[in-house]
Amino acid sequence: MKAVIFAGGVGTRLWPLSRKKSPKQFEKIVGNKSTLQLSVELLYPEFASQDIYIATGKEYVQLVSAQLPQLPKANIIGEPTRRDVGPAAAFWMAYLAKKAPNEPVVVLWSDHLIRNKAKFKAMLRAVDLYLQQNPQKIVYFGHKPRFASENLGWIETGKVESSVGDIEFRQFKGFRYRPDAALAQEYFTSGKHSWNLGSFATTPGFLLQMFQKFAPKIYQLTQKIVEAKGASELELTLKNYYHLMPDVHLDRAISEKIASQYAAVIVEDIGWSDVGAWEALKEALQKTEKDNVTQGKAMLKQCTDNLIYNYNGKQLVVGIDLQGLLVVNTNDVLLISKKTSVPKIKKLVESFAGTENEVLT
Repeated sequence: MKAVIFAGGVGTRLWPLSRKKSPKQFEKIVGNKSTLQLSVELLYPEFASQDIYIATGKEYVQLVSAQLPQLPKANIIGEPTRRDVGPAAAFWMAYLAKKAPNEPVVVLWSDHLIRNKAKFKAMLRAVDLYLQQNPQKIVYFGHKPRFASENLGWIETGKVESSVGDIEFRQFKGFRYRPDAALAQEYFTSGKHSWNLGSFATTPGFLLQMFQKFAPKIYQLTQKIVEAKGASELELTLKNYYHLMPDVHLDRAISEKIASQYAAVIVEDIGWSDVGAWEALKEALQKTEKDNVTQGKAMLKQCTDNLIYNYNGKQLVVGIDLQGLLVVNTNDVLLISKKTSVPKIKKLVESFAGTENEVLT
């Protein structure tokens, strides 16, 4: 089985830590390692280093290689132009299909945290065996929802069709990307829906068939790219054709169109969190909502429900009688915000374009 980890996003909602030059997945957000490093570590020993690939932007290839020196440099490929998950998934399936079209591949994300590592590893082992017997399938990774999220996709599941060990594979009934508040609440209480983690497993040959059927332009361009012989020629074909790809998410291109008999869903509680924004990071790391979550030199007195991240080792951040605040201190920016105002960060950063503050993005 192969693993592809996507590590190309910018992560504006984790500003001022996450910047264009060094996005969130490369920064020390949890402990002393980046989430990219933690994501790769999570695959050992089930995967050998030569079976782990990193999908990133061209500008981040050297940074990835420095953080993951154990991976072959040929396994780290940078996209010359930013495109959504659809084209990226198609390219990687075509790239891996040249060697083994029926070998299972799992696609994961570099900015996700997983607490229940044992259960996650059991899922990987199970899906590998399942796809060896069912190569004409895609398996979506669902998660038991903790709340009615409007920012995630939701998967409707049916009865259990089969199992490998204690991992159950459920019928795929449908998919909805980012429902409104009312519909998210309906899904949360239905007992038939799970969060879509964005991770999935399939065989390259099968997913390419789906692209050929539902997104033929992406499929055709992908085939031109992977005709390359050698790394230098691949870099050239990526440059020539990748920017022509439609900018579409895999969920729109494939997941919302695929027939139910070609998909299955694993729904487990693996302690998953997407640390795409500061409030999500706090939710991932806290034990209770009242807890303070801190990193770096910080001293809090009579404070509850705060996230304090201090990356300036020369300063001590002190808080007294604070509640529900976000404080992020870097060498050039100090951000102070209500936790409920975190969604406004992205628009703030976007407003810096063309101003003297653009250098801070």
